[in-house]
Amino acid sequence: MKTDEEWRKLLDPQQYQVTRHAATERPFQNAYAEITPRASTAASAATTLCIPPTTKFESGTGWPSFWAPIAKENIFVSADNSLGMSRDEVSCRLCDAHLGHVFDDGPQPTGLRYCMNSASLRFVPAKKV
Repeated sequence: MKTDEEWRKLLDPQQYQVTRHAATERPFQNAYAEITPRASTAASAATTLCIPPTTKFESGTGWPSFWAPIAKENIFVSADNSLGMSRDEVSCRLCDAHLGHVFDDGPQPTGLRYCMNSASLRFVPAKKV
């Protein structure tokens, strides 16, 4: 566990706001909404592998979307009742970073849409995994 000051030094301002305070990037104005990286995805605040790029799909939402996590044990899902709505928040189990939300309107085989913030993700080259 890191102190708030340690997180501020480790992350850029947007990464800090998204991962530590559950902020959300603007749609269509983030790094990974329209590209499919060829690497594994980790929380920007940790090295836990959370989202595989092979599950990325174009959701039309303006945020990078995936139909499955790498391993469910690397994330946790909790209730988010902020902003006057009920959603399922996705966080990194290792560093407690806010990653985004999961919805039940995704493609098969899971039917899920993990709607992630680019600022909460860091792509790790597959050969380093």
